[in-house]
Amino acid sequence: MSFRIALSGLNAAQADLATTANNIANANTNGFKQSRAQFADFFPVTAYGLSENAIGSGARLDRVAQQFSQGTVNFTNNALDLAISGDGFFTMSDNGSMVYSRSGAFGTDRGGYVVNASGQRLQVFPPIAGTDNFDTAQLSDLRMSTADNPPAPTTSIEANYTLPANASVPATATFDATDPTSFNHTTAVTIYDSLGASHQASLFFAKTANPNEWNLHMRVDGVDVGTPQTLTYSNTGTLTSPAGGEITLPSVPTTNGSAPLAMTLDLSASAQYGERFNVSRLGQDGYTTGRLSGIEVGDGGVVQARYTNGQSAPLGQLALATFPNQQGLQQLGDTTWGETFNAGSAIRGIAGSGSFGLVQSGALEASNVDLTEQLVNMITAQRNFQANAQMISTSDQVTQTIINIR
Repeated sequence: MSFRIALSGLNAAQADLATTANNIANANTNGFKQSRAQFADFFPVTAYGLSENAIGSGARLDRVAQQFSQGTVNFTNNALDLAISGDGFFTMSDNGSMVYSRSGAFGTDRGGYVVNASGQRLQVFPPIAGTDNFDTAQLSDLRMSTADNPPAPTTSIEANYTLPANASVPATATFDATDPTSFNHTTAVTIYDSLGASHQASLFFAKTANPNEWNLHMRVDGVDVGTPQTLTYSNTGTLTSPAGGEITLPSVPTTNGSAPLAMTLDLSASAQYGERFNVSRLGQDGYTTGRLSGIEVGDGGVVQARYTNGQSAPLGQLALATFPNQQGLQQLGDTTWGETFNAGSAIRGIAGSGSFGLVQSGALEASNVDLTEQLVNMITAQRNFQANAQMISTSDQVTQTIINIR
């Protein structure tokens, strides 16, 4: 009987050593979660119950429990390296089957899909067209689009400037853009048509003989836009005419097949005072075609594509998952887990909401293995193994003594 009890102890100690060895081997595996061997005793029970002097029958491995404590977050230089600070798993598609991981070392495949080293595709909630929201009822593969970002034509020009109150009437009465004696000051801004082609819009300011009054001439690519606009300022320097400071410009035709430019000019923040001409802002709302220049992932898991034209477009929001019983997940290897009945159904959500943690871009979660703790466990398991082996040796000596009785 003692042989069998000691043998069960050897098997238990061996399982403990194997669990510790697996933890130590994965001390540098990103997203790895250490395990702990848990044991239970054997105790025979009959239909008549137990006597007071019954002896147990050894030990057995009850389960290997995973420990999902947070690992250290280490920063990298790769925008597609992702780490979760808090609860949650990345959701990935393995040929249509959902798997889950804490390892966020992602890259792109030849199709532009964001994948891990095993080719499993990262899942996101897709954006809802025309809004800033995401469809949390659907999952889709995250894909980096290499298509150009379409242009947008200029519809509004905003000019914030200060005209000098002491300006003199230009020496030449008739305006000529090539004659600097026919105007006082000028400034220019680049605008864009519906095809993304750039055009030069120039503003020319000429003081009139009337106090606090100026003529504004506008030209696009050297062609006059409508007639001069009269600007009137109060004796405190604020713009009084045109009312509201906004001018609707005549349609400007183009020669490259794009739609005519239809724009408004906002001068509401302009003023007249002081002795110097100053432009504090000259902006417009159009932009040209853009090429993909990079991506960024916010702590809420929103993946944005950035383009060379200064624009950005959402590609999706990372779909995180938690489970009622994380320790019930099935280990699939490659630091991934699968759903099981014991784990419960996946609860999907977004980073920073409810019990879900935040997502850190350009970082990876390290293994949560504590090497010092594992080395102590190794020594303990080794001593347990030696003690059980000694028990077998002692039982053998007792048995041999009985056999040698004459």
